[in-house]
Amino acid sequence: MSEAPAGGGSAPGQPVPCRVVVCRDCCCGTAKVPGVDHAAQTARLRAEVPVRVSECLDACERANVIVVQPSAAGRAAGGRPVWLGLVNDPAATEDITEWVRAGGPGIAPLPEILGLYAFPPPRR
Repeated sequence: MSEAPAGGGSAPGQPVPCRVVVCRDCCCGTAKVPGVDHAAQTARLRAEVPVRVSECLDACERANVIVVQPSAAGRAAGGRPVWLGLVNDPAATEDITEWVRAGGPGIAPLPEILGLYAFPPPRR
């Protein structure tokens, strides 16, 4: 008998959920953004959805940066990754987890409050 993976992953044969990328390198996830429990933020997100920790996403002026990637169904419905910046308080993290639980990009509309954090991805 197999168990569902920890961290909001899907069991074999189940639809792939949204995924989240958290920036944790030179600015995001460091003492440069004081007063944020970065480990708790990552753990809270992992409780709901698969999380990938990335090095610099080249949006340092918006630290902490989190990218919500659509599920397969969300992408099929036209959803695209949503970049969120200045995610520096637990309430914002909770807003992200609620949106992910509702389906995320392509499935559930972006909550108005998260629209305040959204920004276009940087050009590399």
